[in-house]
Amino acid sequence: MDTLSDLPPIDILTFITDELLQAFRSSTGEKDKVKVFTQFLDRWEHDPSIAKLKTISIEFESDLDWFNVSRPLKLSELRGKVVILDFFTYCCINCMHVLPELHRLEKRFPVESGLLIIGVHSPKFMNERAKANILSAAQRYGITHPIVNDFKSALWQGLGIRCWPTLIVLCPTGVPLLLLMGEGHGNFLEEFLSTAISFFNEKGNIKNNSLPLQISSDQNPASNLRFPAKIARSPNGRFAVADAGNNRVLIMGSQGLIKFKVGGTGPGFVNGNFSEARFNRPQGLTFLDENTLIVADTENHALRKVSLSDGLVETLAGTGVQGNDRIGGRAGPLQCISSPWDVAIFRTRDMDMSFHLDEQNVPEKTIVLIAMAGSHQIWGYFPEETIWWKFRKFDSLCCVSLIGNGLEENRNNSYPQNAAFAQPSGLAMSNEYLFIADSESSSIRKASLIDGKVMPVVGGDRNPLNLFAFGDIDGKLFHAKLQHPLGVTCNAVGNRVFVADTYNHKIKLIDTDANSISTLTVVNEEGIPMVFNEPAGICLDADECYILVADTNNHLLYKVDLQTLKAEQLLLDFSQVVQQSETDAPKKVGETLIKTLPLHFGATNTIHFMVRLEGILKFTDETPQKWIVKGLTQGINVSSSSGTLENGKCDVQFHLMDQSFHKKGEVISIEFILNLCETKYCLMKRILITLNSDPKTNEFQNTHNVFIRIGKSKNYIE
Repeated sequence: MDTLSDLPPIDILTFITDELLQAFRSSTGEKDKVKVFTQFLDRWEHDPSIAKLKTISIEFESDLDWFNVSRPLKLSELRGKVVILDFFTYCCINCMHVLPELHRLEKRFPVESGLLIIGVHSPKFMNERAKANILSAAQRYGITHPIVNDFKSALWQGLGIRCWPTLIVLCPTGVPLLLLMGEGHGNFLEEFLSTAISFFNEKGNIKNNSLPLQISSDQNPASNLRFPAKIARSPNGRFAVADAGNNRVLIMGSQGLIKFKVGGTGPGFVNGNFSEARFNRPQGLTFLDENTLIVADTENHALRKVSLSDGLVETLAGTGVQGNDRIGGRAGPLQCISSPWDVAIFRTRDMDMSFHLDEQNVPEKTIVLIAMAGSHQIWGYFPEETIWWKFRKFDSLCCVSLIGNGLEENRNNSYPQNAAFAQPSGLAMSNEYLFIADSESSSIRKASLIDGKVMPVVGGDRNPLNLFAFGDIDGKLFHAKLQHPLGVTCNAVGNRVFVADTYNHKIKLIDTDANSISTLTVVNEEGIPMVFNEPAGICLDADECYILVADTNNHLLYKVDLQTLKAEQLLLDFSQVVQQSETDAPKKVGETLIKTLPLHFGATNTIHFMVRLEGILKFTDETPQKWIVKGLTQGINVSSSSGTLENGKCDVQFHLMDQSFHKKGEVISIEFILNLCETKYCLMKRILITLNSDPKTNEFQNTHNVFIRIGKSKNYIE
């Protein structure tokens, strides 16, 4: 090879992209960056070494399935737009990491301004070719740009794409400009596109027309759940479900009665009480004890703690920003982590060689084990100082890598730092072994928590670099084949491990003594074989009589009797928790007014609200005046969570349980949304009224009048 033009087109594109990235990183200041990008774009006019790229014809095959559009798109009809082709597969953790970057680009550069992003789904697994599964994934991850199901990977192969994710940027004439492999290019792309769209606008190449975009919504949720993920059981038998699509956690009894809703349906990263707290697609969870839940808050890249006794959520580890650290060791809230997918609890005494006359009285230390899917490792969070393997001391509250070197491989090894995982996504603790659903190697593996040794159980391949050894075959060790399993749970003895073989849509059982796996023939109540849809969570009940399965893409939970293998849908009962209002995301209100009242505990309280307008203000006749319950302390039932005011009046009723639930005095917060007018204009006022209980009084009342005075610039509560 003598010149750049001697290379294949895909290598030319890779080479000039790397040159641009190096120049961008070496530039200082905004003007310098714009100059670098402009010189790069000018190069296309006269540089013969890259002329071969202008001969590439990129087009989608006909008759492919499309999502988020009202009709299929052709690249030839998208001339006048800068187009980003995102080659992805929905199981890939790195592809998931790119989605927030693309979302930011879509917000800054809408279609009418000249940018269009198209997801080119190029499946790794057979299961990922199915239209319904891609649609579920698009809904699950909130993808709103067009997606094409290139189920034969024709465009991938035609262009010579090498890895997921890969982004190709096309100029308005359809010529490829850039090829970016992997994640983490968001800031670069944002600055490049700002210059490129202006550059092509000045040349008259940008068309500001809209396109036939339409969010696909063919599959409606079948229950209050939306893409339920992992399930955990407390020592006394209640369950927690990661309601990932609704960005919340549900705590329920064995019959489906919801006790607590933690978080709201909108994503966020907020600590606080259960109504204020926000998660972002939580996947994994485990009970630390009966009243404490640990949550893998996946897309917040954080480890969260839910206290059921205090009604509070706090962050144990993670900053809310994805990290790339493969070692860790900092205090939890300072330690960046990457896509934690599941958690498990292990308890051990300090391994410090100390002699104790009564070994049983030596207190055990707790370790929270984390399946760190984003870095392909197993991490640990240490609530207290612990001495563990080889007398290593772990500081209190530290979060640190324990097993795996961070390479994406299926490598078993006697030394924990020499082992490697491929997107570990499910954990189950059994005695001294941690069972791991290693999704991208399509295998179940185990790690000894005595010394960190990693061993095969079933699935995958002997070759640690072969991550394509998937299938649907019962058998032993490497002869068995699974397809992207996400969920594992094991019995108390530890000789049976149940597996949610996610992309095979099946539930399977491992005999750990024989390292063999077999499919459970689960049937519905009519005796017809069950058709699960990518089950991602699985959990045994306290008596080991049934397993609870999260049928993720069907938005359902099933109880499977282990004697009959009959599945019964578990219907959720939300009647004893307050349904949150139109939106669960925190909304700014104009003002907060606080009123302390001698509320009656153990009885129903009625509050008569009366809104009085001052001056020339009046209620807008055509628009209703609304009130909405925005926050509740645990242990309160309200008769209604929203309503309207009639002539400025409304009644709100709620039942208070024991006073111990309300240590801080705060009871309920209600937002009033008032549509008002005066002679020259109309306005909306949002006022948050917080009612506190008075702990000092002994004269409790259950009926109260609360007057709210609304002025043009000042509001009062009486």
